[in-house]
Amino acid sequence: QVQLVESGGGLVQAGGSLRLSCATSGRTFGSYAMGWFRQAPGKEREFVSAIGWSGGSTLYGDSVKGRFTISRDNAKNTVYLQMNSLKPEDTAVYYCAADTSNRWATGRAKNFRYWGQGTQVTVSS
Repeated sequence: QVQLVESGGGLVQAGGSLRLSCATSGRTFGSYAMGWFRQAPGKEREFVSAIGWSGGSTLYGDSVKGRFTISRDNAKNTVYLQMNSLKPEDTAVYYCAADTSNRWATGRAKNFRYWGQGTQVTVSS
């Protein structure tokens, strides 16, 4: 089992940037595909991005393509989400997720077994 702890959220003005981090426990980080999801009040959880075990494969939701970049550092057991050109509609709680299966590339939340507690991102206009 793996534990996930997100950090880096906060309040930023539109057009600004934030970098989220997700630190994981355990010595098998490299065996987990990692993902980021977000959920705004009154809305369903939305896929943001995911990255495969080695970092060579990535996937992005349409609403963040070209603005967000996912990366991972297997030596630090950490996955990152660099968010640029932020918009008010990016406001949400952002969750880190992990799974060992190859279903991560579907971008579906149900295919990620482990979840963090989330970090709030608020973008003001």
